[in-house]
Formats: sequence, structure tokens, C-alpha cells
Amino acid sequence: MKNILPLFIIAILLASCGNGDKKSVEAVIESRNLESIRAKKSELVSEQNLIKREIKKLDIAIEELDAGKRIPLITSFKLEETEFRHFLELQGNVTTKNLLMIYPEFSGVLSNVYVKEGQKVEKGQILAKIDDGGLSQQLAQLKIQADLAKTTFERQQRLWDQKIGSEMQYLQAKSNYEAQNQAIAQLEQQVAKTIVRAPFSGTIDDVLTEQGSVVMPGQSELMRIVNLDNMYIVTDVPEKYITTITKNKKVEVEFPVLGIKIESKVRQVGDFINPDNRTFKVEISVPNKEKSIKPNLTAKLRINDYSNEKALLIPQSVISENASGEQYVYVVKDKTENNEATAEKLIIETGLTQGDYIEVTKGLTSGSEVIMEGARSVNDGQKVKIINQDA
Repeated sequence: MKNILPLFIIAILLASCGNGDKKSVEAVIESRNLESIRAKKSELVSEQNLIKREIKKLDIAIEELDAGKRIPLITSFKLEETEFRHFLELQGNVTTKNLLMIYPEFSGVLSNVYVKEGQKVEKGQILAKIDDGGLSQQLAQLKIQADLAKTTFERQQRLWDQKIGSEMQYLQAKSNYEAQNQAIAQLEQQVAKTIVRAPFSGTIDDVLTEQGSVVMPGQSELMRIVNLDNMYIVTDVPEKYITTITKNKKVEVEFPVLGIKIESKVRQVGDFINPDNRTFKVEISVPNKEKSIKPNLTAKLRINDYSNEKALLIPQSVISENASGEQYVYVVKDKTENNEATAEKLIIETGLTQGDYIEVTKGLTSGSEVIMEGARSVNDGQKVKIINQDA
């Protein structure tokens, strides 16, 4: 109907003009009068312009009254600069350098255990004693012999100073005395290995060998000691972040099991890239005043690796991709007072994502009005109607 009615009206007008004016047009041409011909042409052009204006009025009326007219309804949002912080999300495990399994350095019977599980101990405190198998008695005898060797040496030295006696007697006494001292020192080291001491201050987490058991160096696990003061988290970071994850970088740490969130910093960045998984190790300090954080606890980490105070962010849902792999969105232009506009397709380039949003690095500017709902159902150049609640 939209196309038939204007054509019908044009046909009527042309017919009326042709029937009434055809002879007069021919007569004007036959008159060979230039002024008359030009005047007739001007007359017909005026009539043609009048017809075009009338047709345009009819088209507008048809568009307003045509129930079959369909303009896509869309929502839009105005793009504004905003602060954007991207976080690298990782998982790590809590550990400490002060977590140690204590092994004996001497073979024998574990004669005494002086501590129990959960007991706090100081560095150097005696934890257990292994039967020395008579080494203490041998040490006592050596010390008696050393005292005699010392007395002999001192007497020979006084005589030698007075030029009495031979040099050989003096040297033999000196050698015997020094040999006794060395034997005592060696035996004292052996006896010291029978005493198990705390390597650092901490808590006895577990006693694994009972008193009276036979223990062997490097094989028998005596007890586990731990200090929860100097805790840290270890995680593997992909090598592409080696320039952005640096020492003292802020880290958001969450312990899901404990329901605890804390802020910390990167305390150490590894210098070695693992060739198997192309990662490097990072350590994050963990304050643990309440002693609630335990070794091997799982932690979720969020490290801020990129920030932009004037970023342009759009929902990922409004982005489409063409056959060439280019990303594009639709914006509105030529917006009218009744919120009708034209959809325009723009090719864009994007950067990092955070949640449902992605940063646009090229193709859009601040103030652009991006189509959101209906973005996947419109075409470039298509008329649309904006139905934002605040529009």
C-alpha cells in the first residue's frame, strides 16, 4: 500500500497534465519561439516540484499510520572514562621456612623425651636424649688423662725454660697434651650429638618416636617443630607477567576455609623460570599474629598487574565478531528528540578483562553512546528507537 498509493496519485496528475497540455506543448515547440519554450519548461518543473512535495507529505502520513512499521527497540549507555584495575588471580599454598622434622645424629636408644606435643620451646632447648653407649665415661677418663698430660707438659716447659732437660722430652710432653685435648674435643662432639636440641624457637607440633625406641641418624623421625610467626605463600606465576609482578606489589589474599581476607605484598620474586610449565615462583608475606594460618593452607591471590585511571569499559556481551576476526559494536548517531536514531557499526580493539567488562583500547571515545540491549539484532545504518528508562 505504501508504494502503490503514491504511484497512483502520480499517474493521475501526469494524465491530467498530458491530456490538457500535450497539444499546447507541441504547439509551443512548433512555434519555434525560444522564450515560449523556456516559459513552458519552467511551468512544468514547478508542477513537478509541487507533486514531489505532496508525495513526501503522503509518505510521512503513511509512516505514522502504518501499523506494519517496525523499528527495533534498543537500550544504550554513554561511554565514560573510569578507573580500571586488572587483577591476576592465582592460587598458592602457605608454608614457612621454620617447619622442620627433627632427626637424630647418633645411633642408640632414645632414653629421654623432655617435651610433649603443643609445647612451646626456645632455640637451643634440650628436647630429647639418646643413650651414648658409654661415651660419657670415656670422655671422663680422657679428661683425667688430659689433666695429667697438662701437668707433665707444664713441668717440662718450666724445665726447658731453665735450660734443664732435653728438647725431645719437652716436645713429647707438648704433643701428648695437645693430642689429649683433640681427643676430648672429638669425643665431646660425639656426646653432643646424643642431645637433641631445638634448632629454633617454636612449638612441638608432633612427637613421632617414643622413649625407649632405637633411633638411627637420618632415618628415625623424632618430632616436628614449627614456628608460625614467619609465614608466607608460594605460588607459580606465568612468565608473561615477569615485568608486572615485582617485589612489594600489593596482593589481596583470601583464605576460603578460614573466611579471612588480608592485604599483603610480594616479598620475593624468583629469578628462575621453570622450563616445564614456563612459570616463576613468587613469595607473599603472611602476617599471622593470631596463629590461625597453618602451613599447607590454600590461599586465593589477586595481584594488581595493570591499572588505568581513564579506561573505557564496556560489557563483553555487546561485542560481536566478524568473519575476519575483528571485534565490533554498534553506537547510535543522529539521535532525534523522540529518541529515534541510526545504528552505526564500529570496529574496536580491546585489552584486558575484569569480570563481565573489558577495556576498549581503540575505536571508541568518551561520550560515545553504545547500544546494549538489542546490539545483536540491529544492522549498520538501521533506524532504532532508544527506550532507556532515563531517556
